[in-house]
Amino acid sequence: LGEGALAEHKVFAIRFCFFFASQLRHEPICRKVFTKKRKTFSSLKQRLQGTEIPSVKKQPPPSKKQPEKKSNWRQLHEDFINAIQSAKQVTKAMKEGRPLPPPPPPSINPDYIQCPYCLRRFNEAAAERHISFCKEQASRRVFAPGQKSAKQAPVSNTFALCFLADRLTRPNRL
Repeated sequence: LGEGALAEHKVFAIRFCFFFASQLRHEPICRKVFTKKRKTFSSLKQRLQGTEIPSVKKQPPPSKKQPEKKSNWRQLHEDFINAIQSAKQVTKAMKEGRPLPPPPPPSINPDYIQCPYCLRRFNEAAAERHISFCKEQASRRVFAPGQKSAKQAPVSNTFALCFLADRLTRPNRL
């Protein structure tokens, strides 16, 4: 369309220019489209459409509330202060040339869970994995009532024994 054609027809600006006849049809459609809320698109429903898989229902999130952990900031702070003080004592002893003071006792992190089998401590996620593993290992270590330890395999390589005996009896030659 040229400039003359636009001048002949009455044009309204709604972000785009329309001829009057087109705009009469456009306005109600546009109003309807922008006032109506669109449904959220579910690609899962579309993918399952026409298949034999039953539609998947939304499961509500688990309502189990995890118990709040008791804050142990005070103990962590005291451990931190003790670590700084012992480090200062070591630095001071090194400057003065005195023997170093004994190291502070290791602090036990209360957030860690102790393994009942090996008595090591782990965070929650690692403890779950480790304890099941350690339990299995501990059950394997149980011996028969008369057996005290695993039998050692006899050495079958006589060459190695002769070689070692020879090396022990002869002095080193250069």
